[in-house]
Amino acid sequence: MELGNIFKSEIGGREVTVEIGKYGEQANGHCIVRCGDTVVMTNVCMSDAPRPGMDFFPLSVDFEEKMYAVGKIPGSFKRREGRGSDKAILTSRLIDRPLRPLFPKGLFNDVTVVCTALSVEPDIPPEVWAMVGSSIALSVSDIPFAGPTGAVVVGYVDGEYVINPDSAQREKSQMHVTVAGTADAVMMVEAGANEVSEEVMLNGILFAHEEIKRIVSFINEIVAKVGKPKLEMEYYHVPEDIDAAVREFAGNLLDDALKTYDRSERQANQDAAEKVILEHFADIFPDKEREIKDAIYYLTKEKVRDKIINKGERPDGRKLDEIRPIWCEVGLLPRVHGSAVFTRGQSQAMSTCTLGTIGDAQTLENLDEEDVKKRYMHQYNMPGYATGEAKPLRAPGRREIGHGALAERALEPVIPSEEDFPYAIRTVSEIVSSNGSTSQASVCGSCLALMDAGVPIKAPVAGIAMGLIKDYENNRIAVMSDIQGLEDFFGDMDFKVAGTKDGITAIQMDIKIKGIDKEILTKALEQARLGRLHILGKMLEVIPEPRKELSKWAPKIISLKIEPEKIGKVIGKGGETINKIVSETGVKIDIDDDGNVFIAYTDPEMGEKAKAIVLSIVEDVTAGKIYSGPVVKILMSSPDKFSRPMKGKGKDKKESKEELSELGAFVNIAPGKDGMIHISKLSNKHVAKVTDVINVGDIVKVEVIKVDEKGRIDLKLLEILQKNS
Repeated sequence: MELGNIFKSEIGGREVTVEIGKYGEQANGHCIVRCGDTVVMTNVCMSDAPRPGMDFFPLSVDFEEKMYAVGKIPGSFKRREGRGSDKAILTSRLIDRPLRPLFPKGLFNDVTVVCTALSVEPDIPPEVWAMVGSSIALSVSDIPFAGPTGAVVVGYVDGEYVINPDSAQREKSQMHVTVAGTADAVMMVEAGANEVSEEVMLNGILFAHEEIKRIVSFINEIVAKVGKPKLEMEYYHVPEDIDAAVREFAGNLLDDALKTYDRSERQANQDAAEKVILEHFADIFPDKEREIKDAIYYLTKEKVRDKIINKGERPDGRKLDEIRPIWCEVGLLPRVHGSAVFTRGQSQAMSTCTLGTIGDAQTLENLDEEDVKKRYMHQYNMPGYATGEAKPLRAPGRREIGHGALAERALEPVIPSEEDFPYAIRTVSEIVSSNGSTSQASVCGSCLALMDAGVPIKAPVAGIAMGLIKDYENNRIAVMSDIQGLEDFFGDMDFKVAGTKDGITAIQMDIKIKGIDKEILTKALEQARLGRLHILGKMLEVIPEPRKELSKWAPKIISLKIEPEKIGKVIGKGGETINKIVSETGVKIDIDDDGNVFIAYTDPEMGEKAKAIVLSIVEDVTAGKIYSGPVVKILMSSPDKFSRPMKGKGKDKKESKEELSELGAFVNIAPGKDGMIHISKLSNKHVAKVTDVINVGDIVKVEVIKVDEKGRIDLKLLEILQKNS
């Protein structure tokens, strides 16, 4: 008996197999996607009834990294997977964003999408197959869903676009762009790039969309054969009589409330208008407060959008391409290595930069063959007070992790190499006031903090968030630069673009409608470029280039290169040698597997001393070299036995005695390296005893006479530098 259905296609030049029906039979939808040795399972479920009191769609998406997928046992204490890694959370967001707009409005049943990486081949990352698998599972399920969607990663290698690049291609690629969409339009873009032009980025997205169309066609073939009929459901909506009554009564009230350009005044006016409207309808529609509030919301949204798209009038009075007022400052925190504030309108990021040794780099345990060391880290925090809310502090959520990763991706291309700047770098953006585009404010603030810290970045980076209002009936669009909260809330797109004056370094695009086309992408990218240049100009007025000197509170680092086979000599047995250097000098030493040695110090004299010690350890000892060091041991000869008469015991009775003679001394010429001075090499004159000339603890200057084939070092005394008192 054959179980399940198997479907095959070619995506990005690789064979892909989809298996449905053999496993997970109790889920609403299930599939297993295989590409090479990478295997991802997706299961989707929906609750039987709406969740009471919900006013948004409760979609939950989780991407699970299982360490067994790459033959690893988790490194945690319990030896099992715990909270998802940042990468897993970011992947969950990638899966979520193109799916969410395609569910029916008014659906308040819980829907869960769980993608599990079962097996991973390093050349074929599982993330994109989780995105494809989630679309397949939802499409074949009975859950209402207006898909399918497809997803690919596009790279740019040697001037050519590559779909789902392998490891070697990813190393060489000028950009890494994840694109998802339907057959008709692009739904989501997540990109990191090495200052590529708008044209290269746009063509890459369109190239990806052509492959997405083929994926959607493949999924439609699967649905035609094994797809379940979609459930017929009732979705929440505002009753027509309530909607009509609110429109008639509240239209002029809301027009008046929205007239002012001041955000605080406008919000106060809206709150007052809502109170009047609720009181008016309290007896007319009893127990219908939620429906009345929803009617007010939809009417307000309609009026804000109409003013923007038909009158070119934004809520704060700006033109569509106008940037809010900007002011910046740097160096505000005296003990911090680098600090800055970036303010744009009512969005404000306070950013800091901290420099550490390479040993402070973050180790990431993930589904790669080897754990990854992350040298540059960016983190984003937005507490409740940023929006005037009295909320308790919580651990960073998915939004904070996503915004932090976006800013990190935007700035990473301009971070100097480890060879040029041997530091681990952490930037943190605290959002102290929020009214839209805070993720891009964190890009700008962190760039300023890096420059204030003296990090020699390759070029300054700025970010901007673009918005969109699309009128389907009249086929009109309005693309807005530097959107604020209300425009994001009521708009159709949040399109974040970061980069230097020469090109794009990061993109994140979220869509609330069913996709955008080439015309909108082209206009948004060009408008974003002009806005980015304006913002960069404002930033460079405050600090035109990175500071030439590091903060006096930042660690200073000496870097050297030693032969990898000599690393063990520097470390010593059980770390004895390196710990002794640290104890003597007060420095911090990090050594990587390639033989790069990083010595962090605050006292320059001690830094140089530590460097000299390390070099002396790895230096090859040869005849003629001069060293100084302490006498560590007096070498005694093997015992000689002789006899002498015993007193009072008769002439034939003798006493046996062992007598030791001094042959020389051992001198420590470098950590882990001792050489021997023979007694004959202590002086040009005859020396009866070694201790007549030197003793343990004396500091002496010596010359190497020879090093034998076993590495034993013979020395001669040149000078006594310091006698041990």
